[in-house]
Amino acid sequence: MQWNSASEFFAMGGYGLYVWGSFGITAGVMVIEVLLVRQRRKHALRNLRNEIASESTSS
Repeated sequence: MQWNSASEFFAMGGYGLYVWGSFGITAGVMVIEVLLVRQRRKHALRNLRNEIASESTSS
């Protein structure tokens, strides 16, 4: 494909909303996934620290 202007490129032959919307949703989901993984990791590490601390105090 060849585009003569930036507006033609972003319109993508009439499919621009679908194409750019798909890219946007995919990027958003990837960002959310990274944030959720970080949150789960922090929670798991906190639980492990608490478990280790409780085991050392009970011994």
